[in-house]
Amino acid sequence: MNQFQKWMQCRVSLPVKILALVLAGVLFVFLIPYTLLVLCPRLDARLNLPDFYFGWINILVCILLVGFGGYFALSSIFQQVFIADGTPLPFIPTRKLLVKSVFQQTRNPMTFGTICLYLGLVFLVGSISALLLVILFFSLLALYIKKIEERELATRFGDAYLHYKKTTPFLFPRFKSIK
Repeated sequence: MNQFQKWMQCRVSLPVKILALVLAGVLFVFLIPYTLLVLCPRLDARLNLPDFYFGWINILVCILLVGFGGYFALSSIFQQVFIADGTPLPFIPTRKLLVKSVFQQTRNPMTFGTICLYLGLVFLVGSISALLLVILFFSLLALYIKKIEERELATRFGDAYLHYKKTTPFLFPRFKSIK
């Protein structure tokens, strides 16, 4: 039995799930955005990199990306906790395969949403190094999903996941009516 299957065997209470999400949120909601909004623009200044800030256009793009990404990210987390009896964290995996709502649009709505959110922050500050950091983060995350998470989901959910994988895009949503 692999480690993911062992983790799936453990029952975790809702308060423990929420605590785990709060702790993970420190990284994804505070540290990464702080890096993108504060540290990367400072790095750009030290390296004399140009910015791509154009005033209201950047603000509008930021608002659209953060709103759109926030919907996908938060909706997927909510469903993983309250519908699939797990979390996005590998050590508290879901017990049910989610294929409705935002999971009907893309197999990785939390990743899509998070990348949109971070790109929105990049546009807010117009930082080249922040953009490069988001590209690096996304590349590593996509590699993890493809090499580890998809194999684990196929093991855990079998043919149901393989069918879902064939019919649902990896990352970029395909919008169709939600049933």
